[in-house]
Amino acid sequence: MNFLALMRASLAAAAASAAIWIGSPASAGPVAQPLGLAAAIEDTAEPFGLPRVGLEAGALRDKWLALARKLEDERVQLALCDGDRERCVSPAALSLLAIIDQGRLRAGRARLGEINRAVNLAIRPASDLAQYGQMDVWASPLATFERRAGDCEDYAIAKFVALRMAGIASDDLRIVILHDVVRGEDHAVAAARLDGHWLMLDNQRMAMIQDSDARQVRPLFVIDETGISRYQALPLMAEVRALSPEGTASVNH
Repeated sequence: MNFLALMRASLAAAAASAAIWIGSPASAGPVAQPLGLAAAIEDTAEPFGLPRVGLEAGALRDKWLALARKLEDERVQLALCDGDRERCVSPAALSLLAIIDQGRLRAGRARLGEINRAVNLAIRPASDLAQYGQMDVWASPLATFERRAGDCEDYAIAKFVALRMAGIASDDLRIVILHDVVRGEDHAVAAARLDGHWLMLDNQRMAMIQDSDARQVRPLFVIDETGISRYQALPLMAEVRALSPEGTASVNH
C-alpha cells in the first residue's frame, strides 16, 4: 500500500517520528525495551504509548474526512439492515452484519478475535491499483464487502466499523498507520483496547498481538472517531533506536 506521498505532505513541517522496534514473525528475537518505554505503553490512552498531535490540514486529513462521511452514511444503512434483515437489499451489509452478529455473541478478547479472523477470511488481498486503477484508495466497509477484496487499510476500516457495531466503545478503537522499517512499506491495522492494553488486529495474521510486543514498525498516524492525528515521538525513543541492530533497518514488506 502507498501512503508515502500523503505522509510526506502531512509531515513536511513535523519532526520525523522515531522508530519503535516491535516484533515480526521473522525476527531472531525480541529487542530489549527501556523501562521508560514499557511504562509508557502500559499506561497510555493511545497505542504504542506515544502522544498524538491533531492534523489541522493536509492530504491525509482530507482523505480521512471524505471516508468519514461515507462511514456515516453506511452506518445508517447498516443500522437499518440490522433492524430488518428481511428487507435489507444489500448483500454486502448482510455479510458484514453476519460477522458483527458472531462478535456480539462473544465477549472480551474472544469478541475481538472473532471479528479479526472473520474479516481476514472474508476479504482477499488485492491492491488498489488492481481494483481501482489508482493508488491508495480508502474504501468504505460496504464497498470492500461488495468486492470481497481490499488492501490493509480496507481490512482495518472494516474491522473498525464492525467492532464498534459489535459493542466496543469508541474510546477503545483506533486505526493505526505504521511504517514497517524492515519491509520498507506502510501498513494499516485496527487497534482495540482490552483491560488497558492495546491489541493489533492485522490482516497479515490471525493472532492478535499487544502493541508492546510488536517489532520493527514505526507508528506514524492514529485515527479514531474524533479524527486523524500524527504520533509525536518522545525523547526516550532515542534509547530504543540505540538498542536496534543497524543491519535490520533494510526495507521489505
